[in-house]
Amino acid sequence: MAIALALLVSADPVTIQQFSHALQELSISPDVCQEAAGAVRLLNRRKFDAVIVDLQLGAQSGVILDEVRLSPSNRSAVTFAISGSDVEATAAFRKRTGFVFERPLSTQSIRSTLKPAYGLILRERRRYFRYPVAIPVTILRRNMPEVRCYSVNISEGGMAVSTFVPLSAGEEVQVQFTLPDHKVPFLAESTICWWKTGHLGVRFVSLSRERKSELQDWLSQKLEEMLPEFVARKFQKAESSSITAVADRKQDKGTGKPSS
Repeated sequence: MAIALALLVSADPVTIQQFSHALQELSISPDVCQEAAGAVRLLNRRKFDAVIVDLQLGAQSGVILDEVRLSPSNRSAVTFAISGSDVEATAAFRKRTGFVFERPLSTQSIRSTLKPAYGLILRERRRYFRYPVAIPVTILRRNMPEVRCYSVNISEGGMAVSTFVPLSAGEEVQVQFTLPDHKVPFLAESTICWWKTGHLGVRFVSLSRERKSELQDWLSQKLEEMLPEFVARKFQKAESSSITAVADRKQDKGTGKPSS
């Protein structure tokens, strides 16, 4: 089962095959596109956890990377470039991506670059990860009876609940719930995002720092539990590697050295 989604943009069949295999090894599903127009359409329609752009596409590479940066849902995706034949262009694009795959490509070189980035990809995935869970939820409304219901799923930013009580989109409420195996209840200032017969969406507006951290940790644990065992081991190693990689890139930018 794929636990993250990557957009791979390249017109080279061999490169596509190499990266598709490497990504699938890590339970990352590759969505392949061979030209900029198609990639831009996908970026406007879907949420990606990683974006990989082949610089052999020339000027199209810049169009795609600009679209990633401007995309509300994808601007925080982990970005990669695959080095092209133009050395100067590749050097310029290094500053616009988090990681660079150097040509000539090999299975080992691709894995070596993906490894330190893997933890970052999964943390990006966790931000949008919705865990299916049915727990009691109480929706507190100003000067209105409370609504008792059950959750359908929960994420860092909110939850979907099951209820036939029609609430209006934009209504400000408080949502109270307790995570499984936890004793301390959560109380989140929230906004109703949508209501359809039998279900409604809630966006968390304000959650205490302690409760927010607790929710993030709980979701991270649930995400890891969904990983195949061999991928979970890679994830645990990559978590520490990704932190080191981020620190190294910050240091390189501070000293003016190109990132690797």
